[in-house]
Amino acid sequence: MALALAYPLLAHLAGLRHDGALAALALADIALLVLLEPLAQRRAYAWTLLAASAVALWALARTRYALLPLLLVPVAFVTWVAWAFGRTLRAGQVPLIGRIVAALDGVPHAALAPELHAYSRALTRAWAALLAALALCNLALALLAVPGGLLASLGIAAPLAVSRAQWSWFANVSDYGILGAFMLAEFAYRQRRFPGRYRSFADFLRQLARLGPGFWRALLH
Repeated sequence: MALALAYPLLAHLAGLRHDGALAALALADIALLVLLEPLAQRRAYAWTLLAASAVALWALARTRYALLPLLLVPVAFVTWVAWAFGRTLRAGQVPLIGRIVAALDGVPHAALAPELHAYSRALTRAWAALLAALALCNLALALLAVPGGLLASLGIAAPLAVSRAQWSWFANVSDYGILGAFMLAEFAYRQRRFPGRYRSFADFLRQLARLGPGFWRALLH
């Protein structure tokens, strides 16, 4: 959890200060997150990859391209999560939210009430659409950022320039605020539509946490 929270802070500070060392630390944080499980299992390949990443990031931090990967991380991550939601809307698939609701209730998805079936599909679609919209916004701002945005790095003048600070506030701060606000608003609506399922938002979060890391890893793969 600490590593997950550290990335947006490090990336935001790197964007505000144009600091290559902080950018490298933010990317190292991602490498640690990705390799955490095999590192804990003392897998040799994971330690080799971590060492190689450290050397590469040390070299990257000393170049003018150090901040460039940070422009792409929010685009790639949010796109991946949007895809994880959207792919479960295909025919024959269980909508991602439906899988969560069934797990919380401790029943097979087919045993959910028809109204919960319909609601979970609609909510999965809403999350996929919101995440896709955020990914597009992140990409647009990454293209238009000046200095050092994607277009500027290719030698193309941005038709509408935004500052690196504006990009960073949106990609590393506002993204999470928008998602959190949507989650709170949806929970308030759900409490009125399906009363009695959860005592409070905190109770809902505790129930989600009790599903365990194995459930969440399987959900997004």
